[in-house]
Amino acid sequence: MTDRKMILGMQLGNGYGTQPTAWRAPGVDPSNYTNVDALVRYAQAAERGKVAFLFLPDFLAQIGEGHDHEAPMLTLEPMLTLAAIARETERIGLIATGSTTFNEPYNIARTFKALDVMSHGRAGWNAVTTSDPAAAANFGQQIAPRPERYQRAHETIQITQALWGSWQRDAWIKDTETPRFVDSEKIQPINLCGKYVASKGPLAIPPSEQGQPIIVSAGGGEYGLDIAGRYASAVIGAVFTIEDARAQRNAVRAAAERAGRDPDEVKFFAGVMPAIAPTKRAALDRRIALGEQSFPGRVPYLGAMLGLSLSADDIDQPLTPAQLAAARPNPGDPRSARALEVAREGWTIRETLAHGVIDYHPTPIGPASVTADHLQKWFEAGAADGFWFSIDVYEDGIDTFVDEVVPILQQRGIYHHDYEGPTLRENLDVPGQYGLDPRV
Repeated sequence: MTDRKMILGMQLGNGYGTQPTAWRAPGVDPSNYTNVDALVRYAQAAERGKVAFLFLPDFLAQIGEGHDHEAPMLTLEPMLTLAAIARETERIGLIATGSTTFNEPYNIARTFKALDVMSHGRAGWNAVTTSDPAAAANFGQQIAPRPERYQRAHETIQITQALWGSWQRDAWIKDTETPRFVDSEKIQPINLCGKYVASKGPLAIPPSEQGQPIIVSAGGGEYGLDIAGRYASAVIGAVFTIEDARAQRNAVRAAAERAGRDPDEVKFFAGVMPAIAPTKRAALDRRIALGEQSFPGRVPYLGAMLGLSLSADDIDQPLTPAQLAAARPNPGDPRSARALEVAREGWTIRETLAHGVIDYHPTPIGPASVTADHLQKWFEAGAADGFWFSIDVYEDGIDTFVDEVVPILQQRGIYHHDYEGPTLRENLDVPGQYGLDPRV
């Protein structure tokens, strides 16, 4: 038993699941792309498992060429989706992605704090820069150089937080006898002007039960670490080994210390994409069915990961002894070592792909205990404070995770049996903040 408890979050996207063909899976309504009720139902299932937050990635140019067989991977619009979910849930956190590149601070401050108030203190903002030229084209712009984008991000986050604090905590009097609604002296303009963004303020929204939304970061590299260290309460990571995860978590904590913060104020979440079934063979077959259309096109990419020339014609054959002898992990792709390990076990190319070796996060394959073992091993190794899990098919996969993986973690004493409190800050175990953090 340990006093330290793992924190879990769940990716939520298009109404189907994270596998490209989830929209065609058995039991899935192919109309769920526009069915907010389905997303609400999935959020409620996650809440039943005491999941701390939903995480909604977002891109400002979802649909490209050649995707006529696959559904867009994201919700129609994250903030409207979470507003609907907020009305039908009580404890689960609501984290949406919002670009600092193509939004003004006042818009961000208003929408996220309104969601925070509506949800009684459960909102979080994943503050990201945008580097996709297709997204820029949707705004009639071009992508600025990285230093400029991140400088704008710093200004946007600081002005947003100042706006959140511009309605002071005790400004709302609500005295019907006086009568006096607010103390206007405690709702003041912020008058902040940076090089790229500015706002006069104030924001006409009072504090929520947690004060204001938390800041989340999903960026990497030197610039992303600076954002995370200064402002974030949670960092959404993409790592493939315990060693990489531990290094990233330590880098985040060091960045927080450099900013004058306690490193325990920032929680690092590693991603996981479990394939859960009663047996490993059944789990592989599930992923093979979901990858029926996509796997052949991934064969050349797998070859590039291993330094081989592979053909889709050989997808149902294992690598030959000569290929295995010649294979070398691509040093530029952290997934390639795992891909070679799986291939050396004798699986066919299709089965190797079904192990998730080209997925965005590690993929435990087999019974629920395999996923639980993966999470426990990483957690106890200090590689993460928690995990954000991405389910292949929401319709049955979320219930499977909640009903089979969560009880194992609870029995092992590393996952809570109930929420720590009603707000996201309490369930992430991060300190309160209102307005700008004076330390940074």
